[in-house]
Amino acid sequence: MFLRIAAAALLLGALTVPAAQAADTDVTWTVRTASGDLGADRTGFDYHLDPGGSIDDALVVANHGDEPLTLAVYAADGYTTDAGQFDVLTGGTDSAAVGLWLAAGTDSVTVEPGATVDVPFTLTVPENATPGDYSGALVTSLTQPDEQAGITVDRRLGIRVDLRVGGDLAPALNVTDVHLSYDGTINPVGAGDGSVSYTLHNTGNTTISAQQDVQVSGPFGWFTVDAADLPTAPELLPGESWDVTVPVSGVMPSVRIGAAVSVVPVMTDAAGSTSTLAAVQGNAHEWAVPWASLVVLIAVGGLVWWVLRRRTGRAGREDARVEARVRAALARPAGDEPVPAGAGEAR
Repeated sequence: MFLRIAAAALLLGALTVPAAQAADTDVTWTVRTASGDLGADRTGFDYHLDPGGSIDDALVVANHGDEPLTLAVYAADGYTTDAGQFDVLTGGTDSAAVGLWLAAGTDSVTVEPGATVDVPFTLTVPENATPGDYSGALVTSLTQPDEQAGITVDRRLGIRVDLRVGGDLAPALNVTDVHLSYDGTINPVGAGDGSVSYTLHNTGNTTISAQQDVQVSGPFGWFTVDAADLPTAPELLPGESWDVTVPVSGVMPSVRIGAAVSVVPVMTDAAGSTSTLAAVQGNAHEWAVPWASLVVLIAVGGLVWWVLRRRTGRAGREDARVEARVRAALARPAGDEPVPAGAGEAR
């Protein structure tokens, strides 16, 4: 049995419209927040409660189809996917926070064509809840078999629930497992490509994102190259990690290169404004031996050595011949010197 989520996109991130509706044409219903003392046309459920506090609210389900619609209703914890999107646990999966603390007035709802139904719920924070941020969703789900495809399709629509439990907030973000790799180049005067990987770990108790900056440089800061157009990291819930890999081009092979990662944590407050924390750093080093340049240098050096050796050899042989002639001349007895041509002839 295979479970496919056809409408999960409506659960990701902060909703930008009051009603959530999937692009899937088989989804004939919408969900939105109820209007009341807590506000109207809200894009999501956003609460601030102290430990032991509770709040009542409601989800509105509208059926735009031609037939009655029976939907399952459940709450679930949220998490950040590998793609950096917000999603929630599927039905039947145990939750530990919002999905456990939120109790809907029903576990299923039937909505007639053209009608709407309110689904009331209560969110109760345990007395021993740790201060900080929590996220989840209240979900409506329609599970149907697709006999032709041999699968079960679970179409889900819901509204995100963001909760901040009162107490001391301690936002914190760490950069860990920094690694630098380098791919050389066959061009003896060219640059290669590097890759910097690291992990962002939200070690605090608030939701946090991060502005990122990555540089690769040679010894003493020479040949510094910046990674271009790094996006802001996705919002990470407390305890979550995010793996990052950054390609860096134009890295000079300067024997020993280093990567410097600088991350500025960004936190969003209750009013929706952002503030930044002190930057956190991470570093790594890697060998980047300029093999192509060394090969050229060795070849040039060998050629120079060969030319000098030949020249030295020739000079040595010429010196030997001159020395031999001198020795031969010195070895002749006096008067045995060759008589120049024409010498002693009568005039």
